Amino acid sequence: MHFTGKEKLVAALDAAVRLDEEHAITTALRQALVALFADREVGLPRSVLEPIADHYARRELHVSPELGYSVVAMTWGPGQGTRIHDHDGAWCVEGVWHGRLAITQYEPRERRDGRWRFIRMGDIEAGPGSAGSLIPPHEYHAIRNPSDAGIAVSLHVYQRPLLRCHVFVPEDADAPCAGDGGWMRREERLLGTDAGR
Repeated sequence: MHFTGKEKLVAALDAAVRLDEEHAITTALRQALVALFADREVGLPRSVLEPIADHYARRELHVSPELGYSVVAMTWGPGQGTRIHDHDGAWCVEGVWHGRLAITQYEPRERRDGRWRFIRMGDIEAGPGSAGSLIPPHEYHAIRNPSDAGIAVSLHVYQRPLLRCHVFVPEDADAPCAGDGGWMRREERLLGTDAGR
């Protein structure tokens, strides 16, 4: 998908991903995203501002044929979010382009008979121009647009195209929240992308 400043964005991301160690890569990617978000020469496609009513949108912007990483823009309608999930063992750098996102990080507390319990490690509300990273095994998190009226757009740089992840579903459907320490089932989720222009 083409957009204003794509070449500049790709060059900055390529330079970061060429580093030889994942902490160095993700640090450089976070810095690159923050700089790119402030750069008036870089603008995402207009379609990323269009939410989809029944799910958050995933629009692939770039896959590096040489370095293997992928870039996905996600559009979050009011209140849309994810369950606790992982990134199938891949590192990821996520930045907020527009709006605000609430991100909750989790760590596994216990695993037994294919069931999991998590400890809630922290909550942040991230605004435009901010970026963070997830490096396995510290990859468990949930994301939500806390607004009841506005959309949010985030940019995700994955180590490789993310075709699947694992989501964690509470065994007790009446549990007050996903991270209350109750038992959860791990389910594989195949990931697709939504059309963009």
